[in-house]
Amino acid sequence: MNEPRVLVILPTYNEAANLEPLLDALYGLGVPGLEVLVVDDQSPDGTAQLARRLRERRPGLRLIERSGPPGRGLAGRDGFLYAVERPEIEAVVEMDADFSHQPRHVPELLAALKGADMAIGSRRAAGGRDLDRTPARRVLTFFANFYARALLGLPVLDTNSGFRAYTRKALAAIDPATLASRGPSIVHEVLYRAARAKLNVREVPIDFLDRKAGESKLSLARLAAGYFWILRLTADRLARVFRRAPKAERK
Repeated sequence: MNEPRVLVILPTYNEAANLEPLLDALYGLGVPGLEVLVVDDQSPDGTAQLARRLRERRPGLRLIERSGPPGRGLAGRDGFLYAVERPEIEAVVEMDADFSHQPRHVPELLAALKGADMAIGSRRAAGGRDLDRTPARRVLTFFANFYARALLGLPVLDTNSGFRAYTRKALAAIDPATLASRGPSIVHEVLYRAARAKLNVREVPIDFLDRKAGESKLSLARLAAGYFWILRLTADRLARVFRRAPKAERK
């Protein structure tokens, strides 16, 4: 029987400057059975080529070089599908590759899975902090979080966090093959499905930092697309409520 393993998924786009030190930090955690999957979204800066070279001295390093339509959500979905097809993988961690999600919090997320189906690295849980960012970015994050919580009825304080850990049960409930969000709004789509499936979700306080190197991929177009996706999910939520309501209440 194969040893149970932990898979860390790193969706990447132009993260060549961060990849090697991030891998060193992850493997330095000493997590038993740790594998890292880089899902590169056609980075022009050579991220995938660097990952291929690093595999020579990192036996647990895996690489998916995407060739289909680009998108953070699609890259995350491909990582989830890889995990689902590997029955020996018992826990999955997904995180950004820019050091805004600090590797030192990975063991804390994995420990939280002992009593939960899904763990979220949270800036808004007691003890969590949002550091090194401008007041404007903090206001934007606050509004986006309020918007998602209010419209989707999510019982989570930090709905925007993409730093998460999952059990196999959680991945099955989320059904990654049918995830449709192409962009960063996948974090809301996944969380909405987790709430719909009544998964036990635990928030773990983290320190969230600004990226260590490289440029942010956030843009007004991506923000607008994310808000639109939340509206789509809200429509699905309301439709499900309507279908569950007794006929007398629909009149």
